[in-house]
Amino acid sequence: MIFAVVDIFTIVKAAGGLAVVLGILSFVEIFIICERAVALRKKAIIPQDLVESALQGKFQQDMTFDDKTSALGRIINFVEQHPGDVDGAKAYARLEVIKMERGVSYLDVIYTGAPLLGLIGTVFGLLSAFNVIDPETRMPDPVQFTHSVGLALSATLIGLVVALVALGGNGYLQRRIDHHAARLDVLLERILAQKNSPASATEKELVQ
Repeated sequence: MIFAVVDIFTIVKAAGGLAVVLGILSFVEIFIICERAVALRKKAIIPQDLVESALQGKFQQDMTFDDKTSALGRIINFVEQHPGDVDGAKAYARLEVIKMERGVSYLDVIYTGAPLLGLIGTVFGLLSAFNVIDPETRMPDPVQFTHSVGLALSATLIGLVVALVALGGNGYLQRRIDHHAARLDVLLERILAQKNSPASATEKELVQ
């Protein structure tokens, strides 16, 4: 119903050059949200088959483990290649979490900066409105005043919409990252406990 009353094209036109800048920001934020949503899918981070293998300790018998297609696979591969390096494994797991956060920080910048750009349009529009004086009435020209106020409000509206999309996308992606990070932490602790268990040490002696 709102879109039936408000002409979006008129709003964008009234915002002027700021609409172009805000449009670019909206394209960037949508790209980041879509790209991260695909990259953070469960199969790419914590495949179920690897979870089951890790919980059951099956990968310990596979001395040629080299799965680098997922975050969990790369962590297990690191643990296999650096036995006994607990701190290194935890640091590597944190590095994987940082990789998951790639690009998400730009959403923080967008939802903080977009309203400020809209505010710039508001201030510029109001200044333009009050600077146009009708010589006969010594008052701001009504037509120019209405146009300038429309520019101000349109830029603010677009800035808020762009910021809301970035805020929603950032919240969704952060929840996904936190969920994956918590699961990776639990699985890593389980893997390290299995690697450092007496049974695991006995298996290594038998292999040697």
